[in-house]
Amino acid sequence: MSLKSKIESDNLQLPDNFFSNIQKYKELLFKWNKIHNLTGAKDEQTIDEFIYDAVFPVSFLPKVKNLLDIGTGAGFPGMILAIGLPDTQVTLVEPLAKRASFLQFVKADLGLKNVKVVKKRVEEMEPEIFDMVTSRAVTETDMLLKLSENFRDEKSKLLFYKGENVYNEVSSELPYKIIKTKNRHYLLIGEDL
Repeated sequence: MSLKSKIESDNLQLPDNFFSNIQKYKELLFKWNKIHNLTGAKDEQTIDEFIYDAVFPVSFLPKVKNLLDIGTGAGFPGMILAIGLPDTQVTLVEPLAKRASFLQFVKADLGLKNVKVVKKRVEEMEPEIFDMVTSRAVTETDMLLKLSENFRDEKSKLLFYKGENVYNEVSSELPYKIIKTKNRHYLLIGEDL
């Protein structure tokens, strides 16, 4: 099943230009990846799986004004969410220069006014409160909670893209729910879920 038909079958509410922007993003990623090795994903099917994985939460996320993505890498999930949520201000934090440069290039090429790229480690950023903090494949949940402390308050939501090990990483004191798909466990943390 193609990325487009998979997304359409899930009835995700995405902007009209989502697929054309994703196509441009993929072309840029393949071009840059040959030179800079931004991601281990080298073929279109794997990249499409990453994109689907990144954008699927649009189906269950509350509307948020701003979002911080810790360790965006080549754009998963932060850049994909930014393309899918044009009314949300998305801050992408990526310490590696080649990846941050790629994200900046994509932002400019696609004219994404809702994206800000920060080339540093999240620990080096000035504190700022976000409605949502996301992260995929960066570190364990406890560490992500620590890394996100300066960027959330009691109203903020956290969305961590996890594997099945997530059940061993979540404290019962946390208000959370886990949304499962075939290849992913989405850990959503926050009050009023």
